[in-house]
Amino acid sequence: MKFTFRILLIILLGISFQQCSLFSAAGLSSQGQPTKEVRGSLTSVSAKQEIVDHSIWDELLKEHVSAEGLVNYPGFRDDQAKLRQYLQMLSNANPEETWPVEELLAYYINTYNAYTVQLILDNYPVESIKDISGPWTRGIVPVGNKNLSLGGIENGILRKMNDPRIHFAINCASISCPKLLNEAFVPSKMEAQLEKVTSEFINGEKNELHPQQPKLSSIFKWYKNDFEVDGKVDIIAYINRYTEIKIDPAASISYKNYNWKLNEQ
Repeated sequence: MKFTFRILLIILLGISFQQCSLFSAAGLSSQGQPTKEVRGSLTSVSAKQEIVDHSIWDELLKEHVSAEGLVNYPGFRDDQAKLRQYLQMLSNANPEETWPVEELLAYYINTYNAYTVQLILDNYPVESIKDISGPWTRGIVPVGNKNLSLGGIENGILRKMNDPRIHFAINCASISCPKLLNEAFVPSKMEAQLEKVTSEFINGEKNELHPQQPKLSSIFKWYKNDFEVDGKVDIIAYINRYTEIKIDPAASISYKNYNWKLNEQ
């Protein structure tokens, strides 16, 4: 009996350890990366004061991403040298606590999006990012002397910055994801860019807005606790900030199925 109990205990501890490792890789820890909370509207940072130059990424996005957010992956593949140059620059930049919050947001959002594109290119052709092994848990993003995962950037860094608009700025290479913006995020335009992508996503086809029976993107289900208004979790109140069609606070919310098919042109 004691032997059986010990075996069960070892198995449970093993499962627990594996889960802890997975959660860590997926991003419960910032891995020592700097995070700062957004408090109110972001300030306008002069373009001359920007620390990291995202112009290469901006050029690539304008060239290979449509206004609808669909991606020309073969085009990106042809520009692989330029993309790798940008990724190397990001890895060498090594963010610091002294950076303004707008600079950190631009850095981590662009890093997430650029490395997601690179992940697809490394496995192209592929029908879905979910066909790739551990897309969000593997440490594929070298930053300084750390290897971050995409999940780590999202959950361990960006979500800790207390601005739910980041959910509409990062792109997971799938049809149901918020679209990949065809310009780089930059500190000097961060507030306007976050407002733009949030409004476009909420009012776009990935939600079905209705006063009584709204059908929302699963993003609002998965990250429900991030959408606060006046210190309380309130998805409907958050959405109503951006819509002309106001949802009744007592409305029953349902959620749309998520389409993980590649966001390819």
